[in-house]
Amino acid sequence: MMGSFLYITTLLLGIISAVQCCPPSDRAALLAFRAALNESSLGIFNTWQGYECCHGWYGVSCDQLTHRVADINLRGESEDPLFQKAHKTGYMTGTISPAICKLERLSSLTIADWKGITGPIPSCVTSLPFLRIIDLIGNKLTGEIPSEIGRLSRLTVLNVADNCLSGRIPRSLTNLSSLMHLDLRNNRIFGTLPTNFGKLRMLSRALLSGNRLIGKIPYSISYIYRLSDLDLSLNKLSGTIPPSLGKMHVLATLNLDGNNISGTIPPTLINSRINILNLSKNSIEGYIPDSFDERSYFMVMDLSYNKLRGKIPKSISSATFIGHLDVSHNHLCGQIPAGSPFDHLEASSFTYNDCLCGKPLKPCR
Repeated sequence: MMGSFLYITTLLLGIISAVQCCPPSDRAALLAFRAALNESSLGIFNTWQGYECCHGWYGVSCDQLTHRVADINLRGESEDPLFQKAHKTGYMTGTISPAICKLERLSSLTIADWKGITGPIPSCVTSLPFLRIIDLIGNKLTGEIPSEIGRLSRLTVLNVADNCLSGRIPRSLTNLSSLMHLDLRNNRIFGTLPTNFGKLRMLSRALLSGNRLIGKIPYSISYIYRLSDLDLSLNKLSGTIPPSLGKMHVLATLNLDGNNISGTIPPTLINSRINILNLSKNSIEGYIPDSFDERSYFMVMDLSYNKLRGKIPKSISSATFIGHLDVSHNHLCGQIPAGSPFDHLEASSFTYNDCLCGKPLKPCR
């Protein structure tokens, strides 16, 4: 009787242990993923041994209920003791294997800042229904953003900055109704911004600088109520600035520098909630709007390298704060207003205009 009890107990423990272990299919997918990569300087894959991939495998985490692989978190720059001990950042070559798509419960995929990983983003990642985070920043990935990226209804973060991606922004991207953070900076993405960009209603940061985007800034961006940071700098955008951007309730940073934007500065930008405004190196004409008031609070206002004319408006003295102002390389004329914020600005903020004068430049005649 006692022998039967011990046998049943051992059998039950074995079953429980098997249920709690990393599934063989997930382990096989991880090993296939590992086989396509080469990292020898830190040895992060030395821990990928044995059958229990849910415990002790560096950068791998599993769901406590399903015991399926849920997170892959591999960063080439980290404060992890492994990096602290080596006194260096990581370097990894190879490609991202489509085997990653066999991890059916994957929620977070982070393979970031390894500098040497090449090849495309596997298009099959769009078939992973639980994926919430894709962070592939700082590699040398090529190809395009998967065209069916919009299928990932749970995706909150898409970060593929600092790679060599090309192609257009997929039309389906605007279907990502849960997306909060979009970072496509410093790639080779071309074409226009989707006209329905404003469908991304949950978006708080849209960072697309350093690409080859053309066309106009979509008016629909102003529909994104939560958007606080919009960076479209260093592209080839043209057309005018939508005045509606200045009416957004949360937008605090607007970087449009280094484009081919024309037209005038919308007065709505001057007394908005924006506190970092960079419009430099465009073809903006007309006058600086005389619309400053107590709502105007700018840590940075850079209007340099444009075609602005006329005087610096006197109402600028009504601004609550202006930390840095640059109006150099324009066609401004007249006396620089006295007092704040001009009493702490250097001459370089006003140089290369037609006939500006007064402190900190030469006195007016």
